[in-house]
Amino acid sequence: MSLMERVYSVLLVSSSDKLNGVLCDMLPTAKYSPVNTVGNVSAAKRALAEREYDLVLINAPLPDEDGVRFSVDAGSAKNTVVLIMVRSERYGEVADIVTGAGVFLIPKPLSRPTVTLALGFLSSARERIRATEKKVLSFEEKMNEIRLVNRAKWLLISELKMTEPDAHRYVEKQAMDRCVPKRQVAEEIIKTYG
Repeated sequence: MSLMERVYSVLLVSSSDKLNGVLCDMLPTAKYSPVNTVGNVSAAKRALAEREYDLVLINAPLPDEDGVRFSVDAGSAKNTVVLIMVRSERYGEVADIVTGAGVFLIPKPLSRPTVTLALGFLSSARERIRATEKKVLSFEEKMNEIRLVNRAKWLLISELKMTEPDAHRYVEKQAMDRCVPKRQVAEEIIKTYG
């Protein structure tokens, strides 16, 4: 899927109706959907507990807290990219807190080009996370297959008195002869002897 076809789910955390309207206009549904808007940190925490979002946009301060701590917490979610918008006089102070957590930061007042640029950065960061997730998932699947094959080999060793090299060869040969993955052979061995 090309980046042009990718759709990002967005949680907008802002108590400013005016800014919400402007940002929602800048988030076309063809690329950003759904866009859920909440007005405070408590509601945002509930929304994040209910579902995962690709992007979280925070307009600080919020009625129940300044949003900085929440931005760091939301940014620690494994697949969420966070942007916090703060008054320009607080930019340096907030940058010291959020930068190490991987949270993006832009100063207010906002301009359309700045927001557009930030959305591009957020999308790029989310795609990098997606690629990493795929690698991790592939690695985890491979590790699970190795564990399963090892378990099957130990069952062959204990039940059929094979040596470890013989059990290894048996699993590989069965997989090759039958044109099936080693995982399937291992599952069958575990089902039979486990």
